[in-house]
Amino acid sequence: MKKTEERDLTSERLRLKKKLLPIVDTMEILSGRWRVVIMTTLYLGGPLRFNEIRRMIPKITGRMLSKDLKFLEDHEIVSRKTIVTMSPIAVEYELTAHGKTLDPVFRAINDWGSKHRERIMNK
Repeated sequence: MKKTEERDLTSERLRLKKKLLPIVDTMEILSGRWRVVIMTTLYLGGPLRFNEIRRMIPKITGRMLSKDLKFLEDHEIVSRKTIVTMSPIAVEYELTAHGKTLDPVFRAINDWGSKHRERIMNK
């Protein structure tokens, strides 16, 4: 292989790698068993307390919910608000404005999931 061909191949691989970065970043946020479910719960339910979220997602453990909420908060998808006017002090979680930009993703997942569920159940 000639040096110019090698450079072209290397350059093409670098362009491809750069194009994949946003997908890798997105999948890091969406990966995990519960993150999309947590985000959708907050999207549909508005601000919710920890135990309200936990009750809506019965199979999730408290530890996993706490871990994923912290991850989503660190990535500015979810905000955590402490309400000191209540006794005991309450903490609410909600999607940030940035998190709400995932609306088309939630809709697409819901649409596909509904069609897939119907297809599988009707076999």
